[in-house]
Amino acid sequence: MKRLFAGATDTGCVRSANQDSYYIDPDGRFFVVADGMGGHAGGEVASKIAVDSIRACLESLWDAETDPQKLMQDAIDKANQAIINDQMANPVRSDMGTTVVLLLFRDDQPWFCHIGDSRLYRLRGAKLEQISDDHTWIARAIQTGVVNADDAKSHPWRHMLLQCLGREDLKSITAREIEWQPGDRFLICSDGLTEELSDDRITHQLKSIRNCQQAAEALIDSAKTRGGRDNITVVIVSNELNPNS
Repeated sequence: MKRLFAGATDTGCVRSANQDSYYIDPDGRFFVVADGMGGHAGGEVASKIAVDSIRACLESLWDAETDPQKLMQDAIDKANQAIINDQMANPVRSDMGTTVVLLLFRDDQPWFCHIGDSRLYRLRGAKLEQISDDHTWIARAIQTGVVNADDAKSHPWRHMLLQCLGREDLKSITAREIEWQPGDRFLICSDGLTEELSDDRITHQLKSIRNCQQAAEALIDSAKTRGGRDNITVVIVSNELNPNS
Protein backbone atom coordinates (compact mmCIF):
# COMPACT_ATOMS: atom_id res chain seq x y z
CA MET A 1 0.00 0.00 0.00
CA LYS A 2 1.07 3.55 -0.64
CA ARG A 3 -0.24 6.86 0.66
CA LEU A 4 -0.81 9.37 -2.14
CA PHE A 5 -1.92 12.96 -1.64
CA ALA A 6 -2.45 16.33 -3.27
CA GLY A 7 -4.26 19.61 -2.69
CA ALA A 8 -5.43 22.78 -4.37
CA THR A 9 -7.10 26.06 -3.45
CA ASP A 10 -8.97 28.71 -5.43
CA THR A 11 -10.42 32.14 -4.73
CA GLY A 12 -13.70 31.13 -6.38
CA CYS A 13 -15.91 33.22 -8.64
CA VAL A 14 -17.11 35.94 -6.24
CA ARG A 15 -14.51 36.73 -3.58
CA SER A 16 -11.65 39.11 -4.38
CA ALA A 17 -9.14 37.34 -2.11
CA ASN A 18 -8.50 33.84 -0.83
CA GLN A 19 -8.87 33.56 2.96
CA ASP A 20 -8.23 29.80 2.92
CA SER A 21 -4.81 28.32 3.69
CA TYR A 22 -3.56 24.76 3.58
CA TYR A 23 -0.37 22.78 4.07
CA ILE A 24 0.68 19.31 2.97
CA ASP A 25 3.75 17.85 4.63
CA PRO A 26 6.04 16.62 1.83
CA ASP A 27 6.46 13.29 3.62
CA GLY A 28 2.71 12.88 4.11
CA ARG A 29 2.91 13.05 7.89
CA PHE A 30 0.21 15.70 8.34
CA PHE A 31 -2.27 17.84 6.42
CA VAL A 32 -3.90 21.13 7.44
CA VAL A 33 -6.79 23.14 5.99
CA ALA A 34 -7.94 26.47 7.46
CA ASP A 35 -10.73 28.85 6.39
CA GLY A 36 -10.26 32.35 7.77
CA MET A 37 -12.85 34.96 8.67
CA GLY A 38 -12.89 38.54 9.86
CA GLY A 39 -12.66 40.59 6.69
CA HIS A 40 -10.26 40.46 3.77
CA ALA A 41 -7.02 41.06 5.69
CA GLY A 42 -8.11 39.39 8.93
CA GLY A 43 -9.25 36.12 7.38
CA GLU A 44 -6.13 35.70 5.29
CA VAL A 45 -3.90 36.43 8.28
CA ALA A 46 -5.77 34.15 10.68
CA SER A 47 -5.72 31.09 8.42
CA LYS A 48 -2.06 31.61 7.54
CA ILE A 49 -1.07 32.01 11.20
CA ALA A 50 -2.95 28.83 12.06
CA VAL A 51 -1.35 26.75 9.31
CA ASP A 52 2.16 28.11 9.91
CA SER A 53 1.91 27.68 13.69
CA ILE A 54 0.59 24.11 13.46
CA ARG A 55 3.27 23.21 10.95
CA ALA A 56 6.06 24.64 13.11
CA CYS A 57 4.79 22.92 16.25
CA LEU A 58 4.42 19.51 14.62
CA GLU A 59 7.81 19.68 12.94
CA SER A 60 9.55 20.68 16.18
CA LEU A 61 7.90 17.96 18.28
CA TRP A 62 7.57 15.17 15.73
CA ASP A 63 10.52 13.11 16.96
CA ALA A 64 9.67 13.57 20.64
CA GLU A 65 7.94 10.80 22.57
CA THR A 66 4.60 12.58 22.40
CA ASP A 67 1.36 10.70 21.85
CA PRO A 68 -0.62 11.85 18.80
CA GLN A 69 -3.52 13.26 20.78
CA LYS A 70 -1.32 15.53 22.88
CA LEU A 71 0.77 16.47 19.86
CA MET A 72 -2.31 17.66 17.99
CA GLN A 73 -3.78 19.42 21.00
CA ASP A 74 -0.51 21.29 21.58
CA ALA A 75 -0.40 22.35 17.94
CA ILE A 76 -3.98 23.65 17.99
CA ASP A 77 -3.45 25.45 21.30
CA LYS A 78 -0.33 27.17 19.98
CA ALA A 79 -2.16 28.22 16.81
CA ASN A 80 -5.03 29.63 18.82
CA GLN A 81 -2.68 31.63 21.02
CA ALA A 82 -0.68 32.88 18.02
CA ILE A 83 -3.85 34.32 16.50
CA ILE A 84 -4.86 35.92 19.80
CA ASN A 85 -1.39 37.48 20.10
CA ASP A 86 -1.75 38.97 16.63
CA GLN A 87 -5.21 40.31 17.50
CA MET A 88 -3.77 42.07 20.54
CA ALA A 89 -0.90 43.55 18.52
CA ASN A 90 -3.21 44.61 15.67
CA PRO A 91 -6.63 45.76 16.98
CA VAL A 92 -7.89 46.20 13.41
CA ARG A 93 -7.86 42.38 13.22
CA SER A 94 -9.40 41.81 16.66
CA ASP A 95 -12.39 39.90 15.28
CA MET A 96 -10.46 37.56 12.97
CA GLY A 97 -10.58 33.83 13.39
CA THR A 98 -10.32 30.62 11.43
CA THR A 99 -11.58 27.09 11.15
CA VAL A 100 -9.06 24.28 10.99
CA VAL A 101 -8.88 20.58 10.16
CA LEU A 102 -5.72 18.68 11.06
CA LEU A 103 -5.14 15.14 9.78
CA LEU A 104 -2.02 13.41 11.09
CA PHE A 105 -0.46 9.99 10.51
CA ARG A 106 1.52 8.30 13.26
CA ASP A 107 2.92 4.87 12.31
CA ASP A 108 0.41 4.80 9.43
CA GLN A 109 -2.48 5.33 11.83
CA PRO A 110 -4.57 8.42 10.97
CA TRP A 111 -5.67 10.85 13.68
CA PHE A 112 -7.63 14.05 13.31
CA CYS A 113 -9.00 17.07 15.12
CA HIS A 114 -10.92 20.10 13.91
CA ILE A 115 -12.49 23.41 14.86
CA GLY A 116 -15.36 25.02 12.96
CA ASP A 117 -17.09 23.87 9.77
CA SER A 118 -14.27 22.86 7.46
CA ARG A 119 -14.69 19.13 7.04
CA LEU A 120 -13.00 15.75 6.89
CA TYR A 121 -14.64 13.01 4.83
CA ARG A 122 -13.77 9.38 4.19
CA LEU A 123 -14.68 7.66 0.93
CA ARG A 124 -14.92 3.88 1.24
CA GLY A 125 -16.14 2.13 -1.88
CA ALA A 126 -19.20 4.12 -2.95
CA LYS A 127 -19.93 5.54 0.51
CA LEU A 128 -18.86 9.06 1.49
CA GLU A 129 -18.92 9.64 5.26
CA GLN A 130 -18.43 12.94 7.03
CA ILE A 131 -15.99 12.20 9.86
CA SER A 132 -15.94 15.67 11.43
CA ASP A 133 -18.92 17.33 13.12
CA ASP A 134 -19.63 20.94 12.17
CA HIS A 135 -19.19 23.32 15.10
CA THR A 136 -22.08 25.51 13.93
CA TRP A 137 -25.41 26.75 15.21
CA ILE A 138 -27.21 24.96 12.39
CA ALA A 139 -25.60 21.59 13.14
CA ARG A 140 -26.70 21.85 16.77
CA ALA A 141 -30.18 22.96 15.68
CA ILE A 142 -30.50 19.87 13.48
CA GLN A 143 -29.33 17.61 16.31
CA THR A 144 -31.88 19.09 18.72
CA GLY A 145 -34.71 19.07 16.19
CA VAL A 146 -35.08 22.85 15.99
CA VAL A 147 -34.39 22.82 12.22
CA ASN A 148 -34.76 19.96 9.75
CA ALA A 149 -32.00 19.02 7.34
CA ASP A 150 -33.79 20.36 4.25
CA ASP A 151 -34.44 23.80 5.77
CA ALA A 152 -30.87 23.93 7.06
CA LYS A 153 -29.48 24.12 3.52
CA SER A 154 -30.81 27.67 3.08
CA HIS A 155 -31.06 28.83 6.70
CA PRO A 156 -29.58 32.34 7.19
CA TRP A 157 -27.65 31.16 10.27
CA ARG A 158 -26.11 28.07 8.64
CA HIS A 159 -22.61 29.61 8.72
CA MET A 160 -22.73 30.78 12.35
CA LEU A 161 -19.77 29.12 14.09
CA LEU A 162 -19.88 27.98 17.70
CA GLN A 163 -16.10 27.52 17.79
CA CYS A 164 -13.13 28.86 15.86
CA LEU A 165 -9.44 29.52 16.43
CA GLY A 166 -8.66 32.98 17.74
CA ARG A 167 -10.86 32.90 20.85
CA GLU A 168 -9.90 32.89 24.53
CA ASP A 169 -12.86 30.63 25.31
CA LEU A 170 -11.87 27.90 22.85
CA LYS A 171 -13.06 24.59 24.26
CA SER A 172 -10.82 21.61 24.86
CA ILE A 173 -9.83 19.96 21.59
CA THR A 174 -10.62 16.30 21.04
CA ALA A 175 -8.25 14.39 18.78
CA ARG A 176 -9.16 10.86 17.80
CA GLU A 177 -8.11 7.93 15.68
CA ILE A 178 -9.83 7.13 12.40
CA GLU A 179 -10.11 3.70 10.87
CA TRP A 180 -8.96 3.42 7.30
CA GLN A 181 -8.51 0.53 4.93
CA PRO A 182 -6.76 -0.10 1.61
CA GLY A 183 -8.62 1.81 -1.08
CA ASP A 184 -10.01 4.48 1.28
CA ARG A 185 -9.63 8.17 0.47
CA PHE A 186 -9.74 11.13 2.82
CA LEU A 187 -11.07 14.50 1.69
CA ILE A 188 -10.34 17.66 3.69
CA CYS A 189 -12.13 20.78 2.47
CA SER A 190 -13.36 24.24 3.31
CA ASP A 191 -17.07 24.95 3.11
CA GLY A 192 -16.62 26.62 -0.26
CA LEU A 193 -16.72 23.09 -1.68
CA THR A 194 -19.63 21.67 0.31
CA GLU A 195 -21.81 24.75 -0.18
CA GLU A 196 -21.79 24.12 -3.93
CA LEU A 197 -21.53 20.34 -4.33
CA SER A 198 -23.80 17.59 -3.02
CA ASP A 199 -22.35 14.51 -1.36
CA ASP A 200 -23.35 12.51 -4.45
CA ARG A 201 -21.38 14.81 -6.74
CA ILE A 202 -18.32 14.73 -4.47
CA THR A 203 -18.52 10.93 -4.27
CA HIS A 204 -18.73 10.57 -8.04
CA GLN A 205 -15.64 12.66 -8.69
CA LEU A 206 -13.58 11.11 -5.88
CA LYS A 207 -14.40 7.65 -7.22
CA SER A 208 -14.00 8.32 -10.92
CA ILE A 209 -10.76 10.35 -10.84
CA ARG A 210 -8.05 8.33 -9.13
CA ASN A 211 -5.21 10.82 -9.51
CA CYS A 212 -5.32 12.94 -6.35
CA GLN A 213 -4.22 16.21 -7.96
CA GLN A 214 -6.64 15.86 -10.83
CA ALA A 215 -9.47 14.95 -8.46
CA ALA A 216 -8.80 17.99 -6.26
CA GLU A 217 -8.76 20.32 -9.25
CA ALA A 218 -11.90 18.74 -10.72
CA LEU A 219 -13.81 19.22 -7.46
CA ILE A 220 -12.80 22.87 -7.36
CA ASP A 221 -13.80 23.36 -11.00
CA SER A 222 -17.19 21.78 -10.32
CA ALA A 223 -17.77 24.05 -7.32
CA LYS A 224 -16.90 27.09 -9.46
CA THR A 225 -19.23 25.92 -12.21
CA ARG A 226 -22.04 25.86 -9.65
CA GLY A 227 -21.35 29.40 -8.44
CA GLY A 228 -18.05 29.38 -6.56
CA ARG A 229 -19.43 31.84 -4.03
CA ASP A 230 -16.64 31.25 -1.51
CA ASN A 231 -12.98 30.30 -1.51
CA ILE A 232 -12.52 26.58 -2.16
CA THR A 233 -9.77 24.36 -0.74
CA VAL A 234 -9.44 20.62 -1.26
CA VAL A 235 -6.87 18.12 0.06
CA ILE A 236 -7.12 14.43 -0.86
CA VAL A 237 -5.22 11.57 0.80
CA SER A 238 -5.49 8.07 -0.68
CA ASN A 239 -4.58 4.69 0.74
CA GLU A 240 -3.74 3.05 -2.57
CA LEU A 241 -3.83 -0.68 -3.12
CA ASN A 242 -1.47 -0.42 -6.09
CA PRO A 243 1.78 1.49 -5.38
CA ASN A 244 2.07 2.27 -9.09
CA SER A 245 -1.40 3.84 -9.39
